[in-house]
Amino acid sequence: MQLDERVVRVSIDIAKHLTSADLDRPSTCAGWTVGDLLAHMTAQHNGFAAAANGIGLELQHWQVAPATPEAYVRSAERVLQAFAADGVTERSFHLPEFTTSRGFPGAQAIGFHFIDYAIHSWDLARSLGHSYDPADDIVEPAYEITAAIPDGPERLQPNSPFRPALEDAGDGNKWHAVLRMLGRDPNWRPDANPLGSSA
Repeated sequence: MQLDERVVRVSIDIAKHLTSADLDRPSTCAGWTVGDLLAHMTAQHNGFAAAANGIGLELQHWQVAPATPEAYVRSAERVLQAFAADGVTERSFHLPEFTTSRGFPGAQAIGFHFIDYAIHSWDLARSLGHSYDPADDIVEPAYEITAAIPDGPERLQPNSPFRPALEDAGDGNKWHAVLRMLGRDPNWRPDANPLGSSA
C-alpha cells in the first residue's frame, strides 16, 4: 500500500498545478484531453474507495464526470484513506469494470490500483510535457504486475485501460518496458502526436 500511496501522491502533486487551459491539452490517451484523463482518474479513485468500503457494486461510484484538479485531489485523498483502513487487504473488493460475478482480494485490487496510477502519473506528466521516471522500487513491482496482464483483443475495446503492447525497443530501460507493454510510447510528446498513443 505504501507504493500505491507514493504513485498517487505524485499524481496529486501534478494535478495541483493544472490550470483550466491545461484541461484542453491532448493527452497520451488516444482521443482524450487532459480533462478527460483527469475525469477518468477521479472516477477510478472514487470507485476503488467504494470497493474498499464494500459498496463497489454500486455503479454510481464509478461514473465518469467532468473533474477539476480540486475534485481530483479530493478523490485521491478519499481512496488513500480507504486503503489505510485496518484489514483492508483482507477484504473482498468488487470491481465491476472487471467482473460483477466475484470480488478480488484486497491486496490484489490495490495492486491493480497501483499499476493504474503508476501509469496514469506518467500519462498526466507527459501530457503536460514533463518527464516522470519512478524510482526502482516502483518500477520493479510495476514490471512484474504488467508482465502478467494479458495482451489480447480486449485491449482494442473502447473502454480498455490499456492499448495493445508495443514492440520492446531493447533499450534495457525497465520503466520504458512497462510503458510499452501497456501500449505507451515512452517518447510520446504532445506536439508530436496530438491524437495520443494509448488509452
